Amino acid sequence: MGWFWADSQPKSTPAAPKSLASSDASPPPGCPMHESNTTPALSTQSASERSSACPVRSTDSPFYAPPKSKSPESQPPATPESRSTLSKLNPLNYMFTSISQERAPNQTVDLPVEREVSSIPRSDVDENWEYPSPQQMYNAMLRKGYTDTPQDAVEAMVAVHNFLNEGAWDEIVRWERIFSKGLAQGWDKCRRGEENIAIDELRGESVGSAKQDVAPPRLIRFKGRPQELTPKARILQALGWVYPSKFETSPPFDRHDWFVMRQTPSGQKEIRYVIDYYSGPPEPTGEPVFYLDIRPALDTPTAAVERLMRWGGDVWWRASGASARENNRN
Repeated sequence: MGWFWADSQPKSTPAAPKSLASSDASPPPGCPMHESNTTPALSTQSASERSSACPVRSTDSPFYAPPKSKSPESQPPATPESRSTLSKLNPLNYMFTSISQERAPNQTVDLPVEREVSSIPRSDVDENWEYPSPQQMYNAMLRKGYTDTPQDAVEAMVAVHNFLNEGAWDEIVRWERIFSKGLAQGWDKCRRGEENIAIDELRGESVGSAKQDVAPPRLIRFKGRPQELTPKARILQALGWVYPSKFETSPPFDRHDWFVMRQTPSGQKEIRYVIDYYSGPPEPTGEPVFYLDIRPALDTPTAAVERLMRWGGDVWWRASGASARENNRN
């Protein structure tokens, strides 16, 4: 998941919003563009040698290293073949900065080259992140060695991929609506449980409403870490081994870290969100189901308090019978 691309030339194309934190379709097993190996390797609950260029100059990149030679004149110019793998990655998403839109050798199915604009705003320019086209996705998979990818399934993979990322962003925006104005106002919402948070949103307390006096969040960068289990995922796996009837024993099939620019009354603040993607039991019709576990990373005491407030507030609201008492008063 999370295959966004940043073009070097900003575009003013408006976003096409859509969201949900679970999906009914099936992505490919694993997220090949998140693999860090440089040689091909064979290959789904949360891309392009067209003009997609890294928006950061090479000298500004965190991977840039100045030449060691004291006489730069004697150094031959670097060629694409001589550059390291890290220097070819876009630091905003740790992916190759350019993947071809051209038809792959031995490709027998025509794949669209149109790219969908996400509803996820970028922090560096006034536009939204773009998803890869099906042709870019297929070329990216081939580049990483996933040569067994069914060509006729790539369009469905892209649709599921985009849908899951829209769902992830939708949940992040919900977190930001609750806590961007501070812990006091966050607790005022959390203490009445998740059901009332949803009701408040339906009443108009959503992004873009007249009551919203803080700008919506923006995605700074992201990183896929499919081989690294989060502490929470490890705990859930251990509980699944002890209580298999109650807890899931299968690990998440993917993991992301999304770095979000929170807009607060006192200024901007960077927040790291962690996303675990799980597969759920399929629907009776056979359609697969996915679950996204999204929460702020425990990088600061504030993030820990936010998670405790949202979880504890909902548990207390239901356990104390507050919901029933409120219904009786109404």
